[in-house]
Amino acid sequence: MKVLVADRFEESGRRGLAEAGCEVLYEPDAKEDALTEALRSSGAEALVVRSTKVTRPMLETGHLSLVVRAGAGYNTIDVEAASERGISVANCPGKNSVAVAELAFGLILALDRRIAENASDLTRGVWNKKEYSKARGLFGRTLGLIGVGGIGCEMIPRARAFGMPVAAWSRSLTEEKARRLGIERKDSIFQVAADADVVSVHVALKPDTTKLIGGDFFAAMRPGAFFINTSRAEVVDQPALERAVRERGVRAGLDVFAGEPSGGAGTVEDPIFKLPGVVGTHHIGASTDQAQEAIAAETVRIVREYKETGRAPNVVNLAKKSPATHLLVVRHCDRVGVLAAVFDRIKRAGINVQETENVVFDGAKAAVARIHLNQAPSDEILREIESSTKDILEVTLLPI
Repeated sequence: MKVLVADRFEESGRRGLAEAGCEVLYEPDAKEDALTEALRSSGAEALVVRSTKVTRPMLETGHLSLVVRAGAGYNTIDVEAASERGISVANCPGKNSVAVAELAFGLILALDRRIAENASDLTRGVWNKKEYSKARGLFGRTLGLIGVGGIGCEMIPRARAFGMPVAAWSRSLTEEKARRLGIERKDSIFQVAADADVVSVHVALKPDTTKLIGGDFFAAMRPGAFFINTSRAEVVDQPALERAVRERGVRAGLDVFAGEPSGGAGTVEDPIFKLPGVVGTHHIGASTDQAQEAIAAETVRIVREYKETGRAPNVVNLAKKSPATHLLVVRHCDRVGVLAAVFDRIKRAGINVQETENVVFDGAKAAVARIHLNQAPSDEILREIESSTKDILEVTLLPI
C-alpha cells in the first residue's frame, strides 16, 4: 500500500508506516498543483496531511481511498468531494488535547499578567514595574468553557489547580456529566458569557458552529473579561470580537484568527493584533513533541487497520443514517452464485442496495445475508428471489 505524506510528519510515524508494510512517499512541501501531480504520478492509496489543504481536484486524481488528517479537525479537506468518490476521511481526535489546553492556559496567564507587554518593554530597555503590577489574578475567577470535548475536559483539572470554578456549555453536556466533572452546566453559550471572567472556546468547526460566537455573545460578556480561542477562527465573528475589545474592554488571547497566513511562514496583516489587550500565537496549539508523537502513532494505527481490514477507524464522512427502508434477510446454503442470483433480481427491480453483510455459520454449510434496500421489493420479486436457486432456504423482508 502506497502512502503519500504531504506535510511535516514525525520520523517515528514514517517508520511506523513502513513497519506496517506501507511504501511511504514523503513529500512535505507538496502543495496545490504539485500535490495533485504527486497523487497522480505516485498512485498513492492513502494521503496523510496536517495543515495542507486537500481539494476536489486532488481527490479526483489517482487512486486515493483514504485521507488521514494528522490532527483533530478536518476542515482543510473537501469532505464532500471525498464522500462523492467513496474516499474515507479520518482524523486523530483527542491526541492533542493536553497540548491545546496547556496553550490556552498560557494565553490566560499572558493576558492576566500582561506577559507579552512585559517582555517587549524589557527588550526595549524599559522598566515599568508600577504599570505591570496591576493584575486581577485567576484564583476564584470563573472559567467558562464553550465545548466540553477532549480539550474542554483537559481544561477542567487545570482550572481547578488555579482555584478557578468552571461553568460550561456543550450540546453533549448533561447534568449528570457536569456533576461528574465537578462543573456547573449552563443552558446556553450566553449564560456562560454572562457568568464567566474568562471564556475559552473548544468546539469543532461545523456548519452549525460557524460564527457561533458573535455580537450577542460578546455583548453578554462581562466588561474586561478574557476571551480565548484555540479552536478555529471561523467559530468566531472576528469583527464582533474587535468591537468588544474596543468598546467593552474585552481582552483576547488567540491562537487562531481570520487573517491567518496559509503557509508555515509569512506576514500578518490582521488588524486585531494592533488592538490593546490582544495577544496571539501562531496556530501552535497542537505543536508539542508529546502531541505530535501521539498523533503520529494514531495515524499509523489508522493506516495499518485500513490496510489489514479495509476499514479505517475515526472516519468522519460515513452516513449517520442509511437511506435504507427495508432489510432483506436471505438464509442460504454457502455456495457459489447464490448471492449473485439474489442481487441480479434486486438489480432488475431497480432497487438499490445500501449495505450488506453475509454471516457464515460454523462448518461453512450455511449463511445468512442481510441486505439493506432503499425500497421494498414486490411480492413477485421476493418469490423470484426465493425460487432463483434451490440453495436459498428462506427469504424474509423486514421494515427498518
